[in-house]
Amino acid sequence: MRILAVDFGEKRIGLAVSDETGEIVVPVGVVSRRNDAQAASEVTAAAREREVGLLVVGLPVRPEEGTDSPFAARARNFAKRLAEVSGLPVELHGEALTSHSAEGALRAAGFSRGRRLAALDAEAAAGILRDWLSSRPGGSAE
Repeated sequence: MRILAVDFGEKRIGLAVSDETGEIVVPVGVVSRRNDAQAASEVTAAAREREVGLLVVGLPVRPEEGTDSPFAARARNFAKRLAEVSGLPVELHGEALTSHSAEGALRAAGFSRGRRLAALDAEAAAGILRDWLSSRPGGSAE
């Protein structure tokens, strides 16, 4: 089953998808968020286009304690709306510093500043999905 990961943000929402085996994760783009209804609709369209069976939404946690960050309630609300609009199962997955990690990975790969900014949210979603997959029994996408 393909899985679509969502890195929720107030301005941009990063997306990444796995292959059917969960061994390959690919950043696939960004949705510019105007409001939750529009964003949920566009994420749902991306999920349908890629024939995914599950959505994984990053849940911001504080890296020190592993507790919900102040932004977590917004991500939970968006995940709920996304489940209603898409009709797909949605799982929340704790994530901390994914944008920071994605920035470092893109910098190490030699992306220019402009290309890093354009790819950052989708790469953060890929990090969420890789982590979610590796946390499953027999997980992949290291």
